[in-house]
Amino acid sequence: MKVTVVGAGAVGATCADNIARKELCTELVLLDIKEGIAEGKAQDMQQTAALLGFDTRITGSTNDYTKTAGSDLVVVTSGLPRKPGMTREELIGVNAGIVKGVTQNILQNSPDAIIIIISNPMDTMTYLALTTAGVPKNRIIGMGGALDSARFKYQLSKHLGASAADLNAIVVGGHGDTTMIPLIRLATWNSVPVTQFLTAEQQQQIVADTMVGGATLTKLIGTSAWYAPGAAGASLVESIVRDEKKLISCCVALDGEYGQSDIALGVPVTIGRNGWEKILDFGLNAEEQALFNKSADAVRSMNDVLKTL
Repeated sequence: MKVTVVGAGAVGATCADNIARKELCTELVLLDIKEGIAEGKAQDMQQTAALLGFDTRITGSTNDYTKTAGSDLVVVTSGLPRKPGMTREELIGVNAGIVKGVTQNILQNSPDAIIIIISNPMDTMTYLALTTAGVPKNRIIGMGGALDSARFKYQLSKHLGASAADLNAIVVGGHGDTTMIPLIRLATWNSVPVTQFLTAEQQQQIVADTMVGGATLTKLIGTSAWYAPGAAGASLVESIVRDEKKLISCCVALDGEYGQSDIALGVPVTIGRNGWEKILDFGLNAEEQALFNKSADAVRSMNDVLKTL
């Protein structure tokens, strides 16, 4: 099994580190456009193998896609990160050209690869990859919902005083501060609805804090977060490599599901060896469906920007 991570910045390097430590592949390639960065970080990671006890072979490359040839999975993190006060939407103009070029180069060298998109704005970049790649839609996956759902569980765990590992909670819709939809009605604590333990005010606070989770970290750190995004990307790689069939919210192509078409948006899907394999209908109520439609309208407006580039 061979995995490539494109983009050796904080998110890409963290994702690669998680993949290597879990030995999700025998060969891992880290690629970046900046001279020496990927090679240096790959060597640094490889030197932890004796300390951490993994055998994954890690190679770094400066923009040489031939070294990625034959990859089964490719994670795309390349592009500019957000700065304080910057929206994901403002990144479209710069990152669209990067993601399009990366996708084309990937498929020239690994025509059968499954591609995971982390680059922001993630929903639009996933849609761009879908329209650029010309491959079966199950092979293009946007990571956003996996990260947003982890942030949702974090907020719930704080208010409940519970282990995040005991919580089932999912976020659907767009990967944006105003477009994501934390489904608190369906969230459970070891099968018991969390709404039984939380006041209406607490529920509203949890949803609000989840939605600005990324922006909160950007303000604190001065750039986009990387530990959780990197781990979220690696979790998708793990579910694919090990054919786990895990149910994860991911940005995928919709063709009538949840009332939407010609768009990539976060919905619950099973993730296995073939990429995303099945979309599950969670039966949104009228209020949730209205929010989902509003989210789709906002993402579609971002996608329209691609036509002007």
